[in-house]
Amino acid sequence: MRARKPLTKAEYEMLAALRFALRQFLRFSEEAAQTENLTPQQHQTLLAIKGFPGRDTVNVSELAERLQLRHHSAVELIDRLENEALVKRKPDESDGRKVVIGLTARGERVLEKLSEAHREQLRRIGPQLTRLLSELNGSAETG
Repeated sequence: MRARKPLTKAEYEMLAALRFALRQFLRFSEEAAQTENLTPQQHQTLLAIKGFPGRDTVNVSELAERLQLRHHSAVELIDRLENEALVKRKPDESDGRKVVIGLTARGERVLEKLSEAHREQLRRIGPQLTRLLSELNGSAETG
């Protein structure tokens, strides 16, 4: 087993630059959600539902896992989004005893608007993130 080489000043600078770029993106995301009268967590919930692999609905347990929340916190979040007509609960087609959550037409429109803005922001900052990650990976491989 090799001893680890201490990080260099340049590596600390790259890590700090990456953290700064990520924080800028997260702040952009928070502000974009607020323009749609959503909290960042509500926006993330809409995205988690729409972006769930293989389908456009999720159950509460799946959503809680995706958001890294406790079950009851996910239920409260769903309740608030349902009150705003952004999501709807419906019986699971494969097991009517279960409930799944999907977006309403309004939820789809709000998420589409936010996702377009996020995609454009990622196009702007993507090259910087790619460069920083590449530099960090390169320094880790040579270290």
